[in-house]
Amino acid sequence: MKKYGGLKGKWSFPAGFVDPGETVDEAAVREVYEETGIVAETIGIAGIRSGVINHDISDNLVVFHMKRTGGTEIAETAEIATCAFLTKEELLADPRTSSMIPSFLNGMDQFMTEMNPGNQFQYTTYKLMYHTPK
Repeated sequence: MKKYGGLKGKWSFPAGFVDPGETVDEAAVREVYEETGIVAETIGIAGIRSGVINHDISDNLVVFHMKRTGGTEIAETAEIATCAFLTKEELLADPRTSSMIPSFLNGMDQFMTEMNPGNQFQYTTYKLMYHTPK
């Protein structure tokens, strides 16, 4: 659960920026570890979030399927109030769940969904694109 920004007090996916010299999947593994204490590996792509903030700033996020390989959950960091493994049902029932999570959990049978994640983010365009297994 985030401590800051538009996702403050919300359950959300671990996220962050790609560091210089790092691939997008390496960044995902690093961010999961930094925010949760969990060591994981990427095993596939769940989807992509692509948005534009204030008609100007491209904001893109790759959501990976990951497999836990080790580590111990951390209770709190400067950015994270708490981390927890929640079931799909728990996430869908909890009003503190970020709007993007139910979209990924429920929208996987589609290729693309357009939505508004809330005015706090100031997106002028916002799309979720899902991997659609055959």
